Amino acid sequence: MRIDLHTHTTASDGLLAPEPLVALAHDAGVGVLAVADHDSTDSVDPAITAGARVGMEVIPAVEINTDVHESEIHILGYYVDHHQPWFQEFLGRLRDGRLNRAAKMVEKLNAMGVRLDFARVRALAQGAVGRPHVARALVEAGVVSSTEEAFEKYLGRNGPAYVERMKLSPPEAVQVILRTGGIPVLAHPGWGVKDEVIPALAETGLEGLEVYYPDHTPAMVTRYLEIAKRVGLLVTGGTDFHGGDLATKVPPGSQYVPVECVEKLRERHGAKKVRK
Repeated sequence: MRIDLHTHTTASDGLLAPEPLVALAHDAGVGVLAVADHDSTDSVDPAITAGARVGMEVIPAVEINTDVHESEIHILGYYVDHHQPWFQEFLGRLRDGRLNRAAKMVEKLNAMGVRLDFARVRALAQGAVGRPHVARALVEAGVVSSTEEAFEKYLGRNGPAYVERMKLSPPEAVQVILRTGGIPVLAHPGWGVKDEVIPALAETGLEGLEVYYPDHTPAMVTRYLEIAKRVGLLVTGGTDFHGGDLATKVPPGSQYVPVECVEKLRERHGAKKVRK
């Protein structure tokens, strides 16, 4: 059985709706799937329903983007109780911030002479708006040839059309996930994240580390397994599947993730339920 604990849908910047994502993952032999959209859980329930039809376990999850210094840190949350009203209000504020940010990026592009229609960006984003949707609109308009070029030329942190996101710190995201009863996990360490940040985040409540990731070399996997053991963190992994030419560009289920990762997550989730 294959395991994929990091996938995205049209609720954020993925290209597939939850049902087609589940079908694609099932065809690839995935038995446990986590739908972890950026700042949204809108696809979780449809994915759980679709998974039940084919005998697939779908873990409710989310990925919250945060900022630190000149980089960003993404915090995954597993087994979040996503039906809590306060949590949905919180995610709604994050999505509103994303929408305003994208509008300002389009304004900057237009001021530079790059003609882009914000209505088209919104149309490309069926859920939470993000920089990838602006990038896709730039590709569609023929301004750039790929989303990678869009980020390199315009939308990257040092690009002329970059706009700061709504400020949220990694410890704040960790605490939000803990409040939902979820398990906070640091996504793709090494991707703009220095190793020394990990123990500090663990002291704020971080419970896991995404070790098995397509962009991680064998040496990185070994290093992060050692850090997880030393700091006392759970280990997770996944493809970070979006579809198209975003992120890792690998299909769901293609990243090796040991079954022990899911077993430990379930144990931690069960212990949290007992404590409640």
